[in-house]
Amino acid sequence: MSSSTSQDSTADDRPLVILQPAPQRSERIFTASARMELESSFRVVDLEDDDDPASFEAALPEAFAIIGQPELPAARLARATRLRAICNVEGNFFPNVDYPAAFARGIHVLGCGPAYAQAVAEFALGLALDLCRGISREDRAFRSGTERYVSAGNTDAILLRGARVGLIGYGNLGRALRPLLDAFDVDLRVYDPWLPDRALADWGLVPASLEELLRRSQVVFMLATVTADSEHLLGAGELAMLSDNARLVLVSRAAVVDYDALWAEQVAGRILAGVDVWPLEPVPADDPYRRLDNLVFSGHRAGGIPQAFQQIGDMVVDDLRQLARGLPPVRMQAAAPELVGRYRNRPVT
Repeated sequence: MSSSTSQDSTADDRPLVILQPAPQRSERIFTASARMELESSFRVVDLEDDDDPASFEAALPEAFAIIGQPELPAARLARATRLRAICNVEGNFFPNVDYPAAFARGIHVLGCGPAYAQAVAEFALGLALDLCRGISREDRAFRSGTERYVSAGNTDAILLRGARVGLIGYGNLGRALRPLLDAFDVDLRVYDPWLPDRALADWGLVPASLEELLRRSQVVFMLATVTADSEHLLGAGELAMLSDNARLVLVSRAAVVDYDALWAEQVAGRILAGVDVWPLEPVPADDPYRRLDNLVFSGHRAGGIPQAFQQIGDMVVDDLRQLARGLPPVRMQAAAPELVGRYRNRPVT
C-alpha cells in the first residue's frame, strides 16, 4: 500500500479510494498534477502492484471509490458499505461488476470512453481522407518503385467535401466526429437504433435506415459499439448494399463486422476500407488481409494516444470530487441500467 494508506482513518476523514487500475498503469493515466490532486482530496490505497486479495478486502469496507476493473460480485459489493463509485479506466464496460447490485445501492459505475472520442474521431477522419485520395497506397507504390504520377494515380479518387457520408452509431465517437465533418460540408445521414429519429433531427442530423445509409453513402463510418444485437451488423448482405468504390472506416469494435464477408468484397476490388480493430490482435503474420492494396491497416491505434490516456486521470479526479461534494459525475460515462447488460466488450490487450 502507498504511504498515504498508513494514516489512521480516525485522524483523516478524507474519503478512501482504492487504486487498482490494471491493465492501465497509474503513471499513464494520471499526470503528476492529477495524481497530486487525487491524493490531496482522498486517502489512496495504492494496490497497483499488490495482487494479494487480502489487501483489497481489508480496504473495501471503507472504500468511497474504486479506480480499476477488479471483480465485484454482489457479495463483495455488500461488504463495500461506503462505496459510491467504480471508475473503469480501461475503456469498456465489462461483466466484472454485478451491475444490478451496484445500481440498487446507488453506486455509480463510470467508464472512461469519452476520453478516447476526440482521438478516435480525428483518426477516423484521417482514414477517410486516405481512402478518398489513396495517400498511403501511393506511398507504398513509391517505396516499391511502382508509383503513378498526376492523374494516373487518381483514377478512383473522390473529394470528401460534399460527399454522401453515413455514420453508423451516434454515441461518443459520432458526436466527436460530426463537427470535424461539418468543415467538409458533407451530405450526412445517421443510423442509430438506440436514438429516436426526432432526437437526431433535433441535433440537425438526418436519420436513415441502415439499408438507406449503406446504399447511398460514398463514405461509411462504423462507430457502433458491440452488443448482442450489433454483432456482425455488417454481414455479407449489408456489405453488398454498398456502392462500388464505397469507403468503409471501421474504428469501433471488430465484432460489428463480418470480416470474412468484408474480405470477399475487398478481394473482389469492390470497396476500400480503413480498419483499426481486428478479430484477433495482433493480426496473424499470414492473414490474407495483409495482401490487400485497397486496405488501410491500423493496429488498434485510433484512441490510445498519451493525451487521451492522461485525460482519463483528470476525468476520474473531477468526478470523484463531484461525488464527494454530493453532486453527480459530469465527465465520465455512466453505465446505463438499460444498456450495460447488452454490451459484448472484451479487454483491449
